[in-house]
Amino acid sequence: MISEAIDFRFLLLENYKKLKIREDELAVIFMIDHLIGQGNPFITADLLSLKMTLDVKTIDKCLAGLLTRGFIEYVTQGKKTVTSLNPLKEKLYREFQMSSSFEENSSKSDKVKEMINNIYSEFEKLLSRPLSQVEFSRIREWVSYGYSDETIINALKEAISKGKKSLRSVDKILVSWSEREDIEKEGHTSLNQNWDKNLEETIKIAKTPWLDQLDDDDK
Repeated sequence: MISEAIDFRFLLLENYKKLKIREDELAVIFMIDHLIGQGNPFITADLLSLKMTLDVKTIDKCLAGLLTRGFIEYVTQGKKTVTSLNPLKEKLYREFQMSSSFEENSSKSDKVKEMINNIYSEFEKLLSRPLSQVEFSRIREWVSYGYSDETIINALKEAISKGKKSLRSVDKILVSWSEREDIEKEGHTSLNQNWDKNLEETIKIAKTPWLDQLDDDDK
């Protein structure tokens, strides 16, 4: 279904080059749309020539090209044949949907990248050292679980304030905050099962010290 909320003319001007529509064909399309709007159901080259500076032969060639490429069609309605721009409008609408989806996904992707970069930067600043690839991977997992960059950074600050600078310490703080939030909202906790499934991996990663010394809770 073609969305009435999206202006066909705007989409056409934005995308006609991508669809390889020439300027003379573009003028013909606009005139067809104009004449249909005035109540002329069947558009011929002769009718178009009355409104345009293009000669009939050029207009006829444009119509043939547009028809062949599936931009216009002639539809039988009862005993009448009418000219329709619906095929072109459908193409333009699909183009709009794909473009909108791409922009939305790109925007989300950019936001996630910005979030992760912010976490990396803050962690390296707070720990006064570069992060390892294992630590990079774990931070990406936290983000994938839905934790914000602010929450993850605050968890590290909380761990540091307690003198605990291991990956496991940050994990524990994030989990405890999730439990508290669940209890406040629902009256009970519903921890993400990913934490249980990845517990063994988490413990293994935790053995990689963030600094040269281990925390008391990691011994």
